[in-house]
Amino acid sequence: MFAYHNIDPVIFSIGNFHIHWYGLFYIVAFVIGYIFIKRNLKTKDREITTEQYDTMLFLTLLGVIVGGRLGYILFYNLDHYLSNPLKMLAVWEGGMSFHGGAIAVLLLGYLFVKKNRLRFYPLADAVVPYAALGLGLGRIGNFINGELYGRVTDVPWAMIFPGTDGQPRHPSQLYQALLEGFLLFIILQILYHRRLKEGIVFWSFIGLYGIFRFFIEFFREPDPQIGFLMFNLTMGQILCLIMIITAIIGFYCLLRQSQKIRQEKTNA
Repeated sequence: MFAYHNIDPVIFSIGNFHIHWYGLFYIVAFVIGYIFIKRNLKTKDREITTEQYDTMLFLTLLGVIVGGRLGYILFYNLDHYLSNPLKMLAVWEGGMSFHGGAIAVLLLGYLFVKKNRLRFYPLADAVVPYAALGLGLGRIGNFINGELYGRVTDVPWAMIFPGTDGQPRHPSQLYQALLEGFLLFIILQILYHRRLKEGIVFWSFIGLYGIFRFFIEFFREPDPQIGFLMFNLTMGQILCLIMIITAIIGFYCLLRQSQKIRQEKTNA
């Protein structure tokens, strides 16, 4: 016997106003991040004013929401949203792209550190562990919504999701919550509190997320409007390959920088 997914995505309603679990998890993630990212910065004595901190997190939230939504629209379902433009604003119905949000956050973060004459890596290293935690909470929201479910399977913990063909499927949202979210958060926090070169934690986030997501995509049902692409890969896997390659380049640049500094000290 397989379990049926029977979870109401709406917590409660007041008239036509609905409070969704999905949106609540994003709010919880932001509150946790606001409190504990500051603690990460203090453990490394990072200098940043309260005003700068608030601005940084506001831009992060803006990038996640706007970039995540635009990324989903552009990468996954452009034709649908061009036909239904008002649906572009219905974030509470799901439909967010991590990759789109990540691109937007990085662009806004780069502009922020340039304007305030701050260094990128010290701030990014402190933020990314809680970005992973937020991703984990977001995936639980996907599970409650009954969206982004997995491929057909006969594993004992398979579920039958509403709106599908009635076949048991992997609860791949929970796999993502565990690996891309909570496990990645633990790994990054451990790395952050070690004496590592600035940037290691940031590029670990980029690389490990890409690896975890690439693997889990083998259990996740491809988006029906896209299906499989080149080499029988999904859109998510292709985007994750780009992340993995970018992380390798980032680590290489950090290594070259360290070698250059050691060489300069030797010649001094």
